[in-house]
Parts: sequence; C-alpha cells; structure tokens
Amino acid sequence: MTSAPTPVRVRIGPSPTGDPHVGTAYVALFNYAFAKKNGGKFILRIEDTDQKRSSPDSEQAIMNSLRWLGLSWDEGPDVGGSHGPYRQSERLNIYRDYVNQLVESGHAYWCTCTQERLAEVRKRQLALKQPTGYDGHCRERSQTEVLAEIQSGTPGVIRLKTPHTGQTRFNDFFRGDIVIENTEVDDQVLFKSDGFPTYHLANVVDDRLMGITHVIRGEEWISSTPKHVLLYQAFGWQHPQFCHLPLLRNADKSKVSKRKNPVSLEYFREAGYLPDTLLNFLGLMAFSFEDAREIFTLEDFVQNFKLERVSLGGPVFDLQKLLWLNGRYLREKRTDAQIVQYLQDQLFSTEYLSQIVPLVKERVEKSEDFVAYADFFFAGSVLVSPENYLMKDVERKRTIELYEFLIEKLEALRPFDATHIDSALRAFCLEHALKSRDLFMPVRLMVTGKKATPPLFETMAVLGRERCRTRMRSALQALRAMPV
Repeated sequence: MTSAPTPVRVRIGPSPTGDPHVGTAYVALFNYAFAKKNGGKFILRIEDTDQKRSSPDSEQAIMNSLRWLGLSWDEGPDVGGSHGPYRQSERLNIYRDYVNQLVESGHAYWCTCTQERLAEVRKRQLALKQPTGYDGHCRERSQTEVLAEIQSGTPGVIRLKTPHTGQTRFNDFFRGDIVIENTEVDDQVLFKSDGFPTYHLANVVDDRLMGITHVIRGEEWISSTPKHVLLYQAFGWQHPQFCHLPLLRNADKSKVSKRKNPVSLEYFREAGYLPDTLLNFLGLMAFSFEDAREIFTLEDFVQNFKLERVSLGGPVFDLQKLLWLNGRYLREKRTDAQIVQYLQDQLFSTEYLSQIVPLVKERVEKSEDFVAYADFFFAGSVLVSPENYLMKDVERKRTIELYEFLIEKLEALRPFDATHIDSALRAFCLEHALKSRDLFMPVRLMVTGKKATPPLFETMAVLGRERCRTRMRSALQALRAMPV
C-alpha cells in the first residue's frame, strides 16, 4: 500500500524594507500557479528580521500590490492559518529554542569576535588572495570562556559549525545536482547579538515548521542554499525541493534594479499598467505555453502551468514589450465603458483631483487653464533639455553624484509628504554645502518639466514617490548622456 503524496505547500517571504518589488510579484506568480495547479497552499510570510529597515507601511504596500495583481494567499499574517505566526518578528522564541538545540548538539557555537577583528581578518584574507569568511577563531576557543565574556556584557552571536572537509550537495529542479566544496562555506551567523535570527536560520526553521515542500525562489539564492542544506542536516531534517527561477534582467543582462528601470509595483500601478497585463508579462518571463500563446489570463496560466516548462534563459524585462502588451489589453480586453472607468480611477479620481485643486486654483481662470497649468500631474514624461538640471557652480560629474545621493534619500523617505520632503531637501543642501535655490529649481524641472509650478514640496507630495523617483532618474539619464 503506497502512502498519499505530501500536499504541495509553497511560500514567498518578502522583506518589508522598501517598496514592493516587481521581482516579488514574479516569484509570487510562479509559486501561486504551482500551488493552485497541484491543489496545494500558497503562503505569505513576512521576513522582518531586519528591524532597522522593516516597516508596517512597507508590509501593507506589499500585500496591497499583490492583491491588486490578483494573487491571494491561503495563509498569512492577515488571513491567519494553522502554521503561524506569519511574521518572523513574532517567532523569536521559536528561533531561540532551535538555535539552542544546535549549540547543545555541537553543531553551533557562540562567538564574541568584534567587527574590528572581523574587518582585519577580511583585510588579511584579501591581501593574501584567500577566500573571505570567518576564520573560526571562537570555534577553537573554550565555550565556557566565550560565554563568560557574554555574561560580562560582551556582545555575542551564534555561528554554525560548518564541516571543514567534504562537499554539500543538493538538487535544483531546473539545474540538477549542484555540488559545493565545504571549504567555500564559512561559519555563518545564525543568531545575532540583538536577539534576532539571521535570514538563514529563520528561513530553514520556518520552512520546516510550515511544511514547505518546494522552495521556488530567484537564482540569487543558489549561493545561500548550501548553508541551508547544512542547517537541515544539523537538525536531522529532510530539506524541500529547491527550484531557483532565472533572474529578471535588463537588456544588457544586468539584474533588474531601480537604477535602470522602474521596479516598484506601485510605479506600475500609478503609471496606468493593468494588473492582468503585468501578470501576463511576468508569466512570459520564464514560461512558455505549448501552443506558444502570448496573451493569457491568470486562470490560463494556472491551468497550463508545469515546472518542466520553465526556461532558464535570462528573461529580459523589456518595458517596450510591457507597454505593447498593455495596449493590447486596453484595446482587446476592455470595453469603452471600462476604459472610461479606468481613466477616471487612474488619472481623474476625486481623491487625486482633490489634492491638486488647492495647489492650482489661485493660478487658473477657467477649466482649460487647469489643463495647461497642471498637465505635469497627469503626464508621463516631463523631460526638458538636460542642461537645465545642472547645478550652479557644480561640475556635471559631481552634479550626477549629488542627484544619485538625493534620489536614494527620497526613495527612503517615509512618509513622503511635504513636511518630510522639505526637511530632506534642506538637510541635503546643508550636508553638501549647496544653496537651496541652486538645488530646488533643477529638482522642480526634473519632476514637473516647468519653472512655474505650485510649491515644490507640496507638488512632489501629490505626485508621489514613484512619479518623482522615475522622473528624476529619467532626468539623470539624460544628464549622463549630455555631450561634454
């Protein structure tokens, strides 16, 4: 008599440390399709062990964006489930128990090496052209001595005792067997001095306790998988099937990043891309239908999904292809009435117009003046001649560097409102010895394409982080391309 097959359980584990990334949606789509095709469960787990950068706003934005796309989960922090909690910050006692098991069994040890000592070790390894990694200093010391230091107030971490010899082997569904020499895997930190686990420990413990059968994630995690396999072995557990999807790439084969392309799901929503278009596009990144169709619904994708049809060829995140596809969806998948509703929701909603009217009503006399004066609130591109972006008495190379710093500062700004934008820009001027007028006007031109606009900070707040970010990066690209 044969036993029943183990029910499929898959998960995604986004970190709520910024805007919801298009890569999260890409991985979520393939996990969702695999679960639904096989009658399994799709789980959302919030991996918020980076307490300095994690935020509730980011977590909510991730969930809102995935739901906008039509990807719902069976278990998660907001819907519950029998394997919770589903936020790692709420599972700390669980991780402590398991890491203590590893210490007691001799598979892990306490370490009190300072950051200064670790920096010196790395510097020496680089000078000798040796692989970088922890040198095992505390591994060879008496643990009684190390624990005494911790009890006296010295910060300590717990590290995995990685084998010095042999190999670690695992099977990737798409690539077959992968073998790594254990000399290439250092004694990773499992538990930090702040009482939080590292990604590696939390990931393995959670996948085990949540019954995850298939780990479907991006190929950037392949290099971490030997660490996870060693952890499974230390606990005496069988690891799930690993399935590493190909990375989304730019046309030049570099990894998709916000420096070259919009990557936030909020950008695509605000820019007017349809959710079913974006899902269709992401599905095309690494999957092909047997009939080679390019237009399909989420239901079609689930019904026809097979891991065997995932292609490892580097999928190019081609914005022109996405734009073409969105046009097809507008013309072929929407009625005229639906397009009217789409325009009202996307560009002319009461909520959005209510933010704009107070900023412009003193400067217009009739309705058509509103369109001419406030067009940048609705336009896509607002580029002007790149020389307008130069800062007074600052050479172009330095100007570009300063804008990079500024954009990163604004990308991290929360909340993105007039008060915080004002403070951020003025602090930036002080930090870099700039006159406010020499920065504010170029920034105004970057985000609006005009010299005369409503107040800058209020305007940026209404435009929102995504529009400002995208327009500023487009302006920066034009500035880089300007003849010297």
